[in-house]
Parts: sequence; C-alpha cells; structure tokens
Amino acid sequence: MGPARWGWAALYGALSALVWLGARDVLLRHEEDRCSMTYMFEHPQYLKIKLPKKILRRYPAYELYLYGEGTYAEENRNLALTGIPVLFLPGNAGSYKQVRSLASVALRKAEDLDFKHHFDVFSVNFNEELVALYGGSLQRQTRFVHECIKVILKLYKGQGSMPSSVAIVGHSMGGLVARGLLTLKNFKTKLISILVTQATPHIAPVMPLDPYLTEFYTAVNHHWNLKAPDRANLTTLSVVGGFRDYQVRSGLAFLPGSSQTNNALSVVSSEVPRVWASTDHLSIVWCKELILATVRAFFDLIDENTKQITEDPQKRMLVLQHHFLKHPAKFFEEKPKTFAELSALQWILIKTSKWSYTTHNESDGKYFTFPLLNHRKSYSHVHCQNNLLDTNSWVYGCINSSSSLCLQGVDLSWKAELLPTVKAVTLKLQDYPSLTHLVLHVPAVNSNKFTLDCEFFNEISRTVELPVTHLFSFGLSSSKIVLNSTGLIHNVQLQHFGQIYQAFNLYVESHCQLLKERKPSVYRLHIPWSHEDTLTLSQVPSTTEISAKLHIAQPENDTSVPVLNIYSSPDCQYEVAIQTSFQQILGQVIRFHGGTLPVYILSNILLAYGRQLKSLISTGHCSDFVHALTKASQPYKVEPLLNIVKFLLGLNWFKGLWDALFLPELDIVTLNKQNTWFPFVSLTLFVFGTGLAYWGGVLSDSSIKLSSSLWVALARPSGSPADNKLITRRRLYVGALLIFLGWTTCGALAIVITYFHYISKVIKLHCSVRTELSVLNMHSEQTSDNSHKETGNSCGLTDGVSEAAKPPLSNADVDRIADSLRLHLTVLNMLTWIVLLSCPSLIYWLKNLRYHIKLDPDPCRAVSIILVTVVGIIMNANITKIKSSKLLKIAMYLPYPASVAVVAFAPMHLYRISYFVIIPLSLHALCCIV
Repeated sequence: MGPARWGWAALYGALSALVWLGARDVLLRHEEDRCSMTYMFEHPQYLKIKLPKKILRRYPAYELYLYGEGTYAEENRNLALTGIPVLFLPGNAGSYKQVRSLASVALRKAEDLDFKHHFDVFSVNFNEELVALYGGSLQRQTRFVHECIKVILKLYKGQGSMPSSVAIVGHSMGGLVARGLLTLKNFKTKLISILVTQATPHIAPVMPLDPYLTEFYTAVNHHWNLKAPDRANLTTLSVVGGFRDYQVRSGLAFLPGSSQTNNALSVVSSEVPRVWASTDHLSIVWCKELILATVRAFFDLIDENTKQITEDPQKRMLVLQHHFLKHPAKFFEEKPKTFAELSALQWILIKTSKWSYTTHNESDGKYFTFPLLNHRKSYSHVHCQNNLLDTNSWVYGCINSSSSLCLQGVDLSWKAELLPTVKAVTLKLQDYPSLTHLVLHVPAVNSNKFTLDCEFFNEISRTVELPVTHLFSFGLSSSKIVLNSTGLIHNVQLQHFGQIYQAFNLYVESHCQLLKERKPSVYRLHIPWSHEDTLTLSQVPSTTEISAKLHIAQPENDTSVPVLNIYSSPDCQYEVAIQTSFQQILGQVIRFHGGTLPVYILSNILLAYGRQLKSLISTGHCSDFVHALTKASQPYKVEPLLNIVKFLLGLNWFKGLWDALFLPELDIVTLNKQNTWFPFVSLTLFVFGTGLAYWGGVLSDSSIKLSSSLWVALARPSGSPADNKLITRRRLYVGALLIFLGWTTCGALAIVITYFHYISKVIKLHCSVRTELSVLNMHSEQTSDNSHKETGNSCGLTDGVSEAAKPPLSNADVDRIADSLRLHLTVLNMLTWIVLLSCPSLIYWLKNLRYHIKLDPDPCRAVSIILVTVVGIIMNANITKIKSSKLLKIAMYLPYPASVAVVAFAPMHLYRISYFVIIPLSLHALCCIV
C-alpha cells in the first residue's frame, strides 16, 4: 500500500469516525432513564375474546384480548362488561401483553374509587409483525382493528351505560394504524372518542423500505387533512419520547397540523408535568410517571351522566392540557370557581417587594397580603413560589377589601404551574388592573416544613439576551453572561437558535453567598413553537450542563425565541455560558438523516462501478474498487446537478414539463417542505457515504479473502473453474427454480439465495486467482533456477501432484481472472445493500409462514425476477466478452445518472435503490451476451 493509499485510508477513516461519533451521540449521549417501572399487584391475565368465524378466516394471525387481574378477571370471564372500553394497539414487533402497565394502573385507580368508574382495557395481538419495516400488512391490521371495535361495542349490549365509542391507545405503529381507520370507507369517526399515541411516527416512516409503507402514510395523512371537519369530535394526543428514543425521532411523531387545530395535541414527555423525563421507544409504554398521567386524564374525561368518555371535545382538550402541558397543582375542574370567599383568619400585611416565609408547624392558617397600588408604579410582574405541593388554592387576587382584610378574592392558583420542587405563579400586573391586593394563603399544617417566596420585579431587568455561538466554532469559543440580580426567576433568551442542525452545551454556574441548605434550582429550556421543553434539577451551588438542541425547527414566520428559565435560589448569582457542541451537531445529522446513508453509499459505489467499466475500455483492465472510488467519488458530480434541478423546479415552465413526464417530486424538495433539510447536509451525507463505501469495500474484500482461506482449508478445491460457458442447462434450471420460488413464495428469499450463490462463486474465483498466481510464480522460479521442488498450492491442490507438472496460465489469463474478480466484488457491494433492504419482508414471510406460503403483497417480487436473471448472467460471464461488447461504451456512462437519481429520488423511498442498481446491472448483463 503506497503513501497515497494510506492518505485516502486516513481520510475515509476520519469520515467514518465522524459518522461513528454522530451515531454514538444519538445512541448513548442522552439523559439517564428517570422513569419508574410499573408493577402488577396481582397476576396478569389475558382473556381471549371469541371472534366471529368470518373474522378468524380473514385474519387467522390476529387475536383480541381483555386484560384482567384477580377478582376483576374472574368476574369478567363471561364478558358481562360494565366499564368504559379502551383498546390498546401494539407497534412494530410489539406484544399485546404490553397493555399490562396501562391496564393495571387503571385497575388500581378504579379500586381506589370503589369502582365508581372503571375501564375495560382490551389489547390486539398483531403477531408481533414488523410493520415499521414491511408495510404490506398495515391495511390488514387497520381492517382488523375496525372489526375489533365493532366486536367490543357489541359486548356491552344490554348494559345500563352502553358505550358508543372506544378510547384507543396506540404504541408506535399502532398509533398510525388507529389513524388509518379514517381511510376505511365504512368507518365512522364517532366510534373513537379519544386517541392517544405513544412514540408514533406520524409524519413519515422511519425507514421507507417498501412502497406499501409510503403509500399507507400518504393515504393516512391525506385523509387526516381531508376529513378534518369529520374528525372534529375526535381528540388526539401524541406523546413523544424525546432524545432517549433513537428509534423514532420526535419530529416524526408530532401530529400533522396539530399546532393549528384545537382537537390535537403533540407533546414530548420531557415537558409533561410530573414526568419531566425523556423515554426510550419501549419505556414509554411502561413509564410509571407517564402512565399515571394518562390514567388520571382518562378518569377526568369521564362524564358523570353517561359514565363514559365525555363527548365534549372542548372538555377533552382541557383535560389533556391540564395533565400533559400545564398542571396548576390542582385537581381538574371543567369550570373552576373564579371567586372565593376568604375566611377571617390572621391577616398580615407585607409591604416589601421581596418576601420569604418558612414554617415547620402551622397550627392556624394565615393570609399574607401585598398591596399592589405602589408596586404597580415600580414593577411589571410578581412571581411567587410555594414548595408545599398540595392541591389547595394558595394565591388570590383581592377585589373587595376593607382596611384590615379581604372579603372576596379571585382564585389565581389556576394560573400557577407545577415544577419539580415548587408550584410557581408569575403574573403580569397590567393584566389585573382591578386587583387591589395579592393574597397568599398558608394553611394549617403539622410536621411539614415549607417555604413561600414572593417578589415584585421588572421583566426587562430579569430578561437577558445570550447570542448562541457560531456553528463552525467547533466548541472552541463560548458566549457568557452573568446574572447580577439575586431574584427568584431569570429568563435568558437564546438568540439565533432555531435550526435543527444547531446543538449547544449550556453551562449554568451558581454562586451563593452563604453556605446553608437550599432548595434545588430548576432550569427549563422553553421552546415556544413546539411542546418540547426540558427541565433540569440542580443543587446549588454547582455547575450544571444542559444540552440544547431541537426536535422541530422554527417555522418561517415565527419570531419567538427559545428561553432558558432559571427558577433560582434568592441569595445566589448565576453565570450562563453557551458553547457549540460539534459531536451533538453530528448527532443531529445522524438523527434526522442517518436513515438515508444507504442512498449516499450506493451513490458512491455506482460512481466507482462506472469508473471500473471505463477503465476496462481505456486500459483493458478493471481497476480495483478502492482506486476507482478515490478517483470517481467526487461530490461535485452529484450535488450541483441536484441543486440546479431543484432551482429549475421553482420555475413554472420546468415544473410543468417535469409533471408532463410523470417524474416524481425530488425527495430533497419534500424534506425541505418538512423543514428538516438544511445547508450542506446533502454534501455532508455524500462524503460520509464515501467513507462508509470505502470501508465497506475493504471489509467486503477482506471477507472474501478470509472465506477463500476457509474454503481452501475445508474443501481443498483444485484448479480453476472448469465450466466457462455462460448458459448451461443446469444454470437455466437453477434460474427458473429461483424465479418460480420468488414468484410463488417470497421475492426476498430468491434474492437472498441468489446473493449467497453469487458469493460462493466469487469465493471460488478468488481461490482460483490465488491458485494461478501460485502456479505462475512457481513455474517462473523453476524456469530461472531449474528446480523441481514440489510444494502444495495455496488453494489446496493435492499433495501428490507437482505444480510443475501442471501447465501454468499466462500472465494475461491471470490478469483476466483478477479483473473479473474486481468487478464481481463491486457488484457484490451493491447487491449487499439490496439484500439488507429486502430482509424485513423475508423475516415477515418466515414469521407468518404457518399462515400463508405466499407473501402478499410482496415488494420484492418483480425485483427478484429481474435480479435473479441479471445476476445469474453476470456471475457466470467472461470478462473478455464484456471487454469486446459494443454496449460497454454505453454501459460505462449509465452508473453516473443512476448515482444522481438515487440521491434525487431515494432518500424518502429507500426501496427505489433496487431499481437504480438494477438498471446499470441489466446493461452489464447485456454486455455479457451482445
């Protein structure tokens, strides 16, 4: 290996290392799991619901269960149900038993209420199908769920409070299946009262591996928008896991148009009150804090008159906002009392602008009153905190006061917000011109130490601007600001922070004047355009690191600014610094676009493949893959052309011509509309793809060499392949059998068999090259030294046969076999990705083989027929025939447009990769014949 090759290896190694750093950030660099596990108090039981024979024949792999424990399970074995139906839909490869966390907590809650209300929780068994990777069964699952809803509602016939709808909880792809119900012709939206989805990718599939998956998404989102008036009574909540969920990034899980509608809500679990934690893709199902919030919301949704989920969509949204957005530390009330009569307890007048009160035992209640007249002149806001986390009202506005006490007050406790250590309220004095006093109530408590803090302040003095550091500062510089005030709350506005490719480390350092026990500080990173806030709890004094990055980019017309809210200790000062995190930027690139890396790897391989074909014409020899890759894989060959086409598509005449040719929309245009495409991302992914293609080629070559050595050791083959014919009767039979197998069972099966057959051919060819080189070298030595020493060849020739006795091939013959091997290795590199992308449908077919011999629909059926034929020709072709083919001059130019097309049309449709690989390979196969 020369110095140039070492240089290229170092460069591609560095690029691959950057990909590894980004993947490491996505997989490992996130907060620790702060969720508590849910446990069953009694043995869980799953009562199988008997379905009509018609449904069983149509869906033999699917089942419906009712969850139960202990006495409840025994009492409901005859299915005389009287509760509120809830249907749980598992996701990709999910089990129906995942319902136990939700159902068990709901059962415990019902027991606490003496079964005044209770939920009957059903679960669907989808046979743990891989619907996130194979979309052929999504329609089938959707139709089965529709049948299940009708069966469930029939179970309640004759009951006193017969439900007319069910509540649905869908995990992962189960949530998409629930939304898919709206695409069915005979489905009535009134059959669903509320839909809760957990980590469901609503916008687009995580890995679009087949057309059925993308078509289902297109249909669901189209009907979702089209039937917006029809689903006005359907309330939808999407709960997202946050950065711990590396399987489904949170941006995909926000409901389409949820920010513009009043019947849909999307929220990251890190913002949910009393949860305040990111969840991974599985823990979101069993996270105790999140399950408690969901169950509490379900019980608050019950209508006391019908004893079912309320039909009032406005109340539903109020309940969801109460439990999942802003919890005032009070029990939910649909119409809370605005005014309150204040009792004649002890009244204490406070005239200072800053006040704190700590008590251990309070035998009698007290009221502390703050006159607002003088404070209005000097301050704009008032902020109060209370670390007694009960559900009683504690802050009032006085509207009818005498000289000594307030007779009637406005209950301002509903304006408060629950935080991890306190409940806090911030009021703008200008919004309450009629109030004369602010009143804080201290209840009578025993053996509880709690503290009340209150201060008046000017918002301008507590709001500071902190410009974020530049993207290309690589963490070498930082931006700092010192908060000189010692107030209870500070707001640090992060200027110029609104893109998904930005990522920073925030450092909050607290300095306190006296060493004493203090309550922890709370730091909240508030993102105003989406519900993805994160809260961090920190002991003071200390230095706390906060990761600042986005799930959703700032909308174009949005002028709001992300804010770091600091709920601080009153006698401490804070210093805030921000620094660009290069590793987290790489993580954002991988998080948002890592799934498209196969596209860019194949684009690079196609360019190298074209270079190899060109070298066959120019030099008569095929260059090896690494050399071809370093010469051909240049970003300027792909990126400028895509940008030119993207620009032209903005012109009406070119867009009309494009549509007239029935060409699909560029995937980068679609990504740009989704606000997930950013400058230089395609260039970055292309160079990442170059590095990965390089090391993939090295790994492939090393694997073939190792396999060849094992083949020699185990099989001890002799000589070069004897059959040099392109087409033989045996090969025709094998090809026909594989085509028949792919057509009647599973196309991916035929592709995989063909792939491994090809690998065996290449291993034998490599063994042949080693044999002939060994023989040639030995013959040369014998000629020069006139020696007749016998030795075993490297490919396992028999010990009793002298190498000298075997006539050696010429140098030209050995070069011909080596050229053929190099070309085969590149073709194998491309086929490897086709096999990997087709494996999910093969796994699905194997899992369901006991129900169906034929995979239907099969995304790989047509591909398998073409691929078996093309690869069957290529693997048995003679390189000399290819060199002499008249079509080779055309074939060498075809990989380049294919490499551009795969980047243009495959990032959001990975299944198209196979088509763009097959096209140049088909012409390659023709070169073997013509």
